[in-house]
Amino acid sequence: MVAVTIGTETDGSIMCPSSFNSVVGIKPTVGLTSRAGVIIISPRMDTIGPICRTVSDAVHVLEAMVGYDPRDAEATRMASRYIPKGGYGQFLNIDGLRGKRVGILRKDFFRFAPGSIQEKVFRDHFNTMRKMGAILVDNLEIPSMKVINDAVQSGERALMLAEFKLSLNSYLSELASSPVRSLSDIIDFNNKNPVEERMAEFGQSYLLQSEATNGIGPAEERAIAKLNKLCEEGLEKIMRANQLDVIVAPGASAHSLLAIGGYPAITVPAGYASNGVPFAICFGGLKGSEPMLIEIAYSFEQATKVRKPPILQHSVI
Repeated sequence: MVAVTIGTETDGSIMCPSSFNSVVGIKPTVGLTSRAGVIIISPRMDTIGPICRTVSDAVHVLEAMVGYDPRDAEATRMASRYIPKGGYGQFLNIDGLRGKRVGILRKDFFRFAPGSIQEKVFRDHFNTMRKMGAILVDNLEIPSMKVINDAVQSGERALMLAEFKLSLNSYLSELASSPVRSLSDIIDFNNKNPVEERMAEFGQSYLLQSEATNGIGPAEERAIAKLNKLCEEGLEKIMRANQLDVIVAPGASAHSLLAIGGYPAITVPAGYASNGVPFAICFGGLKGSEPMLIEIAYSFEQATKVRKPPILQHSVI
């Protein structure tokens, strides 16, 4: 329906819809693209990226988006060192899988019923990658994956609640005109308009929990330290120990693993389940690894050409 869309992701919101709609999503390294004008939930994790029909389309949109922005100065300044000379288009390499070390996160991720479409499809895709010259390192495991996937245990929830209040209040304060200027104002507005805001259905427990926070204090500092340790002993350790260029996981299943460290990922259409619902393959890496991810994702896409345009059903009256 459209050539270009832009997604915002904290923990899955580019990867998940891309996977379920058979399109390509690029979740950039945090700070590679500016968050100015976006209501941020977590400055640590929030990133803006393209969702398009092909890897090439998404890469050209990413190219137009990256760079320093004084309105998101700290993050974009730090990430600008990752932007390659000559841009990202040069990495649309049809032979991009050759010689790349691809880590398969088998445990906790590739859990498909024996004989299922997904099991067969990913087996075929891995064989295709090998034929394209990739070196597959199989049966890898992130030891702390259960903690990472539990937002309370990992500390992600506590940090996000505090960061959301700070970020939302900052966003609202910059608006030229607005009936609400703070999270507290929004909570009051919801209470005064319960029918329109569907309070009986949704409530606002997260808003109330966020409003109860008071900036980045000792509890939030502990959460940051725990998340940093999970990153160092999780994805970063497994990448270094196995000399990996990327990790691979099905669909958006690695979204939390990649979110907590601000790491990049590209999801590419991988197949269609028995009920017709699409699913993707996700290539993820360490900060600034977009050139490597683009090479691998583009090479995979061109070798498999899985995506089919959706069939538009016209109802007959």
